[in-house]
Amino acid sequence: MQIKERIENKLLNRIEISFSWRHEGTPTPSRSEVMKLVKTLEPGSNPDFIVVKDCVTRFGQPLTTGLAYIYNSAEAMAVEPAYIHERHKGFRSGNDAPEGGDE
Repeated sequence: MQIKERIENKLLNRIEISFSWRHEGTPTPSRSEVMKLVKTLEPGSNPDFIVVKDCVTRFGQPLTTGLAYIYNSAEAMAVEPAYIHERHKGFRSGNDAPEGGDE
């Protein structure tokens, strides 16, 4: 994964990462794989406060681009719409939901 841009947004208490991921010879990465890699790129971040948005894979190319937001707290994460919270519910700690259907 290559970080194209990293911004510390102090107003919203989050780090915004724009990334591109070349995955030649492997399937398109799932949302959970992207979240795990973002966690390793930002040591000390809480996986419960990571949101992955705008993941797009180019047709015919092994390239996925997207945005990841790493929030400082649950209160800061309240700016995200309800559907984003619902989409990421299966990836939060204390939730034993299967990893399938992460689109």
